[in-house]
Amino acid sequence: MSDEIEIDTDDLERRMDGAMTALKHEFASLRTGRASASMVEPITAEAYGQTTPINQLGTVNVPEPRMVTINIWDKGLVGVVEKAIRESGLGINPQTNGTIIMLPIPELNEERRKELTKVAAQYAEHARVAIRNVRRDGMDQIKKAKSNGMSEDDVKFWEAEVEEITKKHIAVVDKALENKQAEIMQV
Repeated sequence: MSDEIEIDTDDLERRMDGAMTALKHEFASLRTGRASASMVEPITAEAYGQTTPINQLGTVNVPEPRMVTINIWDKGLVGVVEKAIRESGLGINPQTNGTIIMLPIPELNEERRKELTKVAAQYAEHARVAIRNVRRDGMDQIKKAKSNGMSEDDVKFWEAEVEEITKKHIAVVDKALENKQAEIMQV
């Protein structure tokens, strides 16, 4: 039948993958006691009249497992970047040496680890919500197609298809959360 109505499951899957990518990015910014250049990615500072990510204001390095350094290119921005790090909620006290800002990563205490697992759980929930929103869009497409004459069997097939994709992505989110929480709680 040439007038068969197709639902674009590839697009739905791509959008759900986007939610997964965002989750991985958010997880990377969570501190686990080990230094990582991605910790400073979400931090922005007011520079040259606009908000700029600090990794675009200097070179971020990880010279040792418990230290992140940022070599600021413009001497005049060192104080601004330092202030941005202090106010970022990372819980790290920056130390300045000329144009180099050093971020010593303290050991995480039990209480802080539990807080971070809760933050990770919130990030995962945001990803699940995003995935469910994509599912809703898919189901709306199916409803529209049904009103345009899609057969009942096709409706059931596509609904099952969308549900399957959703379940698969939610399971990946749950697994990623489990791994991240285990990593955070590891001493």
